[in-house]
Amino acid sequence: MTQQHYTLLIVGGGAAGVSVANNMRRQNPTIAIGLIEPSEKHYYQPGFTIIGGGAYTLKQTTRNEKDLIHPSITWVKDYADTFQPDENTVTLRSGDKVTYDYLVVCPGLQLDWDKISGLKETLGKNNVCSNYSPDTVEYTWECIQNLQSGTALFTQPPMPIKCAGAPQKIMYLAADRFRKKGILDKFTIEFCNAGPAMFGVPFFAKALTKVVADYGIKTNFSANLIAIDGAAKTATFEVTDSEGKKQQITKQFDMIHVTPPQSAPDFIKQSPLANAAGWVDVHPKTLQHNKYPNIFGLGDATSTPNAKTAAAVRKQVPIVVDNILNVMNAKAVVEKYDGYGSCPLTTSLNTVMLAEFAYDGKVTPSFPFLDPRENRFIWWLGKTCGFPFLYWHIMVKGYRIDIPHLESYAKRFMNED
Repeated sequence: MTQQHYTLLIVGGGAAGVSVANNMRRQNPTIAIGLIEPSEKHYYQPGFTIIGGGAYTLKQTTRNEKDLIHPSITWVKDYADTFQPDENTVTLRSGDKVTYDYLVVCPGLQLDWDKISGLKETLGKNNVCSNYSPDTVEYTWECIQNLQSGTALFTQPPMPIKCAGAPQKIMYLAADRFRKKGILDKFTIEFCNAGPAMFGVPFFAKALTKVVADYGIKTNFSANLIAIDGAAKTATFEVTDSEGKKQQITKQFDMIHVTPPQSAPDFIKQSPLANAAGWVDVHPKTLQHNKYPNIFGLGDATSTPNAKTAAAVRKQVPIVVDNILNVMNAKAVVEKYDGYGSCPLTTSLNTVMLAEFAYDGKVTPSFPFLDPRENRFIWWLGKTCGFPFLYWHIMVKGYRIDIPHLESYAKRFMNED
């Protein structure tokens, strides 16, 4: 058993972990930084929707992890297993222990495929697909290409999940593909959402209802997928009525896109860093742990009630880095994170509705002189070209970029129904 020590130790090498490591290195070139991450591949997950829609390739979203980490940062290629925060220690799956002065926890979400009976046995065949894994995303496009008619179901589990708009984004891309082939009228498309509405922010939900109507999509709310039989092409949902009564219904399908239930990783749930619900327990505005002041969290596994998106991480990274530096220098942490997240909703193969919002559903458009409910080609260019460029060449390399919110221009949109 070996032991290593770092001034700053980071658990998780996804968007949040790599960005924090490289950002901190730019702010402080001398401290020892360690990054715990077992995976050799790093994925630009916001691109998975458009892979499934046939407008992007998996190769375009994939980089080698080692190429993203600054050479002065030590990559600990192992799994974090347990935390001993009172001893400032993380124990790895190998049994090795790593100690730290400051810890950042950002391991991302866990995909709970097993919570849907029969899903793992049929995923990737029988026209059962999902954009939520690099192992399955390309099959989505295969299904959309090959289907000529029938019933296509798109499911959304209970929140929270990565990118709350993704379950419906692929539905719109599929519908637009069918329309462009002249076969949309041969399909019955249904959105089966465990939640109560199209989107968690009413400002955008109303606009998305129009998109759904344009494609002739049927919506089913409070309908949670609990079982699937790929060979029989049946999906079973638990449906809750307005009085809270539950019943099971079974639907036939020719294709089904499944968004799996998601949660904090098990090793986080079982750790002293978690709150009662299993999330890394941090202050929503400082991102500092509520019990251990030398620990911070960001990204999808934290207790903050924001949208779990890469755009949220972009805002969180400099706040975490600056607050760690504040603690190092015996200064007060700053309550700066407002819950910002962004969800570029792909409403067709050339339009995107750019939904940006903060805590409590406050709409926070970066370009408020443009109605954020409009479907625009410029945001499609952002989704396919601009945002990936910013991710690979700005964000994960540790540079800082911010677009000021011109809120004075936004009020006319905020005050509308």
